[in-house]
Amino acid sequence: MEYFIVFLPLLGAFIAGFFGNKFDQKYSQFMTSLFVNISSILSIIVFLKVLNYGYSNNLLISSWINSGTLNVNWSIKVDALSSLMMVVVTLVSALVHIYSIGYMSHDPHKPRFMSYLSLFTFAMLVLVTSDNFLQLFFGWEGVGLCSYFLIGFWFKKKAANAAAIKAFVVNRVGDFGFALGIFLIFYYFGTVNYDEVFNQIQTLDAKNVNFLGFEFKSIDLICILLFIGAMGKSAQIFLHTWLPDAMEGPTPVSALIHAATMVTAGVFLVVRCSPIYEYSELALNIITVIGMSTAFFAATIALVQTDIKKIIAYSTCSQLGYMFFATGVGAYNVAMFHLFTHAFFKALLFLGAGSVIHSFKDEQDIEKMGGVYKKIPYTYTLMLVGTLALTGFPFLSGFYSKDAIIEFAYLRGNVSGIYAAGIGIVTAMLTAIYSWRLFFKTFHGNYNNQEVKYEKIHESPAVMILPLIVLGLGSIFAGFFFKDLLIGNQSSVNFWGESIKFLEPLSEDHPPLWFILLTPTIVTLSIPISYYLFLKDKSVLENFTKTNYPLINFLKRKWYFDELYSYIFVEPCKKLGLFFWKKVDGLTIDRFGPDGISNLIKGLSIKAVKFQNGFIYQYAFIMLIGFSLILTYLIIK
Repeated sequence: MEYFIVFLPLLGAFIAGFFGNKFDQKYSQFMTSLFVNISSILSIIVFLKVLNYGYSNNLLISSWINSGTLNVNWSIKVDALSSLMMVVVTLVSALVHIYSIGYMSHDPHKPRFMSYLSLFTFAMLVLVTSDNFLQLFFGWEGVGLCSYFLIGFWFKKKAANAAAIKAFVVNRVGDFGFALGIFLIFYYFGTVNYDEVFNQIQTLDAKNVNFLGFEFKSIDLICILLFIGAMGKSAQIFLHTWLPDAMEGPTPVSALIHAATMVTAGVFLVVRCSPIYEYSELALNIITVIGMSTAFFAATIALVQTDIKKIIAYSTCSQLGYMFFATGVGAYNVAMFHLFTHAFFKALLFLGAGSVIHSFKDEQDIEKMGGVYKKIPYTYTLMLVGTLALTGFPFLSGFYSKDAIIEFAYLRGNVSGIYAAGIGIVTAMLTAIYSWRLFFKTFHGNYNNQEVKYEKIHESPAVMILPLIVLGLGSIFAGFFFKDLLIGNQSSVNFWGESIKFLEPLSEDHPPLWFILLTPTIVTLSIPISYYLFLKDKSVLENFTKTNYPLINFLKRKWYFDELYSYIFVEPCKKLGLFFWKKVDGLTIDRFGPDGISNLIKGLSIKAVKFQNGFIYQYAFIMLIGFSLILTYLIIK
């Protein structure tokens, strides 16, 4: 069964990629969607086996590398963590495949698109079912490659090409740190297999290493390097710049890659390596700081964006920050719980945004929307559900998982935990404000689009609405039904088993009642406040914008990260490349190499042509000189 889960998406990608154009394009859409849906159903069956019977397995696909102490296999590791991730990946992917049938109906390259989606799903499944760091890295790079293909799918569009390259390059920065971490693991343990590494991890406690002139504990350095890889893949601050630009790809890509699967790979890595991170207090503190900084930073930028997809993209960055600071305070199961619920409501928001864009003939600016809730009632209702879940409105999925992160951070009791809890509450308020801003400007108020007539606005087809309904149900009920299983006390411990390591059990205490009620109260009050600011009396915000223009401009320019990176890295690299191209390559290598040799031969041939004048006496004279030279050579020899 597990083999089918992993390889059916690969088979679908192969059929669509190589044979999609030989048949009706609907055939490739049907086959890829069918295979991924079967994979999804089988994943749910495996998850239920893990849940009900404590099932675990490690199925060998084939031997990969056997060299010295390095023994690596292709395997499918099934435990609580991988089974949950398989459900998330395949279920969201299946819904995105179905949704894409409607969304990409007018695109002439549907087989290629469906092939990329299925190939991405396969790579992600390889990642989450690996039993060693090398197979994990293969899947890690596989999803990176597929994201490059999907973001740049409309390759004739300059912005899409630039976004794809940016995503690829920024992720390589993180992946370089990740690779160094794997090298260091093999150097110390002589293996890259999870179980063998985790069993030996205590032996590193007293070992130090000098890295770039700094003295580190070996385990601290390993954890930090692995986390650098997670930062790139999960778009944490400093390595986040690729994620908003990646919205240049088709909307289904945004839902699949940038909401529920690829960007959560970094969180999965840290949770999978919990037996290592539990021994590194320094790394956990760094993760906490980076996570809470990302949560706040991304939320502030989302407040002023006008592109509907980029607002949701920055929201993704922010929610990933929540997940990371949950791991930083040791609440790995809570991070996975939020990852699970987030997959539903964030995919719902992305696909709902795609439905809105589809209705507005590809318009993405929320300032050019408004007043269409009666024209697209299904999309409106489902986007409302997604917005409520994202903001953490009481009793929806986001409420259970996000509030749990803030509460566990508070119960941590140390400085980083209390600070993270405070930032989490502030970020929750900002999340509510920008979410309702998007919702009210998109669906309420006056109709502001000058290019698409109001009468032309229409609801999306059923093939696009049905996946939204499924995701909507998950956004409502997933938190309530899975709370006890994933973060409850004894039931959670029984479920996770050995897949998550806790050196010390999480606190079973409860925060004070005022703290528990604080975040839901803020989230609930944000609805009438947002309604007043964005619909009832817009002059308040207009006056605030005028009087605080430097701050607003700072946020619109995304804290100037792009400009800073351009100044520090991009422009110097361009100048260096130009120097090597013009001076070194052109004036040195080309001048004295291929160009010089060709010019010399060309000059000699021009000179030689002058001897070809048709006079016999000149030919005889040249022959005589040649004969004399040969004779002289023979005599001297």
